[in-house]
Amino acid sequence: MNEAELRTVNPVPLPSRDDPTVGRASAVIGGPIGRFAQLGGSWWTPLRVLLAIAALTMMLGYGEKLPCADGQWTASKQYTHACYSDVIPLWSAEGLSTGAVPYRDHPVEYPVLTGGFMWVTAELTHGWHALATDGPLPGRNEGILFGVLTCVLLGVCGLLTAAATAGAAGRRRQWDTAIFAASPLLIFHAFSNWDLLAMAFASAALWAWARNRPVAAGVLIGLGTAAKLYPALLLIPLALLAYRTKTWRPVLSAAAAAAVTWLVVNLPVALAWTSGWKQFYTFSESRPAEASTVWAMLKHFYPSTFGSAADAGWSPPGVAVALFLLAALGGVGWLALTAKTRPRVAQLAFLTVTAFLLTTKVWSPQYSLWLVPLLALARPRWRSALIWQASEIAVWIATLLWLLGGTDPNKALTYEGLTCVLLIRDGILLGLVWLIVRDIRQPELDIVRSVDEPDPGAGPFAASPVDRLINADRPKLRA
Repeated sequence: MNEAELRTVNPVPLPSRDDPTVGRASAVIGGPIGRFAQLGGSWWTPLRVLLAIAALTMMLGYGEKLPCADGQWTASKQYTHACYSDVIPLWSAEGLSTGAVPYRDHPVEYPVLTGGFMWVTAELTHGWHALATDGPLPGRNEGILFGVLTCVLLGVCGLLTAAATAGAAGRRRQWDTAIFAASPLLIFHAFSNWDLLAMAFASAALWAWARNRPVAAGVLIGLGTAAKLYPALLLIPLALLAYRTKTWRPVLSAAAAAAVTWLVVNLPVALAWTSGWKQFYTFSESRPAEASTVWAMLKHFYPSTFGSAADAGWSPPGVAVALFLLAALGGVGWLALTAKTRPRVAQLAFLTVTAFLLTTKVWSPQYSLWLVPLLALARPRWRSALIWQASEIAVWIATLLWLLGGTDPNKALTYEGLTCVLLIRDGILLGLVWLIVRDIRQPELDIVRSVDEPDPGAGPFAASPVDRLINADRPKLRA
């Protein structure tokens, strides 16, 4: 019996049975679930278990950031304890501590919805503090309270991300979401910045698409793009599959809904406080290449080739960055349109976001968290997922040690040392890309694809009777 037939006989895969890594780890609690074990009938449904795991993971994430919560970062505590979070310094740097309204009173380096999230949290902080001043309520230190409330609200976003990922995975593959819910990377980066807000919208958009609701998916993509720009990338795999299947109407509806939603959120702020609203875009354009990017590495090792040798804070030409991104996306497009079997939405979404991260000039360490729910949907194999996440954690630690050089060179890591860690991470990530490309080219190796359900996240594409291929010599295949 081949693997595809097994997936038909056992319609509900269980990681402890089907994934060797999980199977070995389950020995701690008595081994894989038995063949005749009764499944279902308990209050602890798969979704509730996954949400509990995600909540526990994020509690560990809060504990990881706790040494830095008071903002008293003496002796470079934020680096030596690996507890750095943008939330703490931006409480003051963005004027939130003094009641400033983002974009009106102070330009904010984030898109509108993230700025609004920060402002709402700050207002809750001021309100709680006012109550605590005259009563027994905790939270007299506003900076600490702002951090706690931010973590609570982002924790809700994390739970929504887990729930939406489980929904996009489908009832048959819900347990794959545990790759996100129990993610080691989530421990380190859940509260490094406000990324979980955009991730909740992006994951919900994939869920809505999988449930044949393209307009809702578009609205969620628009909201996600108003929080971080990366959710807009989800429209690219949808467009590629629309071309392949001749299913344009749902994708155009989603794109139109995303554009309208983004305008509805942004236009009032842009018209009222144009200068503050533009700050994110002008800052992004002029921002120098981050140390973790290929651009920064090229500049460091070939200083005269890329700009002048004396340049500090070098920013690569926008045209060059765009061309490299287009080339990477062109590779994704070629794969999507020439594979003998239609790729799954999640596979192309993972490849698209990865292409962006590998070619962008700004790759903050927490951005890698974007890939975890996409990986859970694209290739839910624990060993490769954990190896990659371990490399990302190593990058985070190495980056902090490198930053420590500004205060204590004797304890710091050189940029050459950081580069070694970065290149290992990039190689492992490219290995994941190769595995997903292999699954697309050889769909019989794709553990998610089954005879009855080729793509749980296909949504409107699932009903398409045509699978359009670029190569006219190939027969047209049904999905």
